Amino acid sequence: MTHTQPSAMTAMSKEMQDCVDACMTCHNICEEAMSSCMQMGGQAQMQIMRALMDCSETTRMCADMMMRRSPMAGDMCAMCAKACDMCAEACMSMPDDQMMMRCAEACRRCAEMCRSMAGAPM
Repeated sequence: MTHTQPSAMTAMSKEMQDCVDACMTCHNICEEAMSSCMQMGGQAQMQIMRALMDCSETTRMCADMMMRRSPMAGDMCAMCAKACDMCAEACMSMPDDQMMMRCAEACRRCAEMCRSMAGAPM
């Protein structure tokens, strides 16, 4: 008797795997940037911190949902793209900070990939 694997067990598409990787890279860089931002203090940094926290948590959850093939992963990708866009914009308010520029770049890349995944069948 042969068993067919359920669709949840099929290999992840390259596009989905790339998106998961982009989410996890973005998550890690946001975490690093938070640590850097905490040392600065100030009211402007608090707004950036909120964006970093939202982005960090959203990207991690998005990657998790894609990996487990959640039926809500497409919706989560759309929300993740929005959080990444907001975080990139917040980080761009500190153009002289190399860490923030790295974070903004990772956020933009993740947002682009998540927007693509949000429109793709999961």
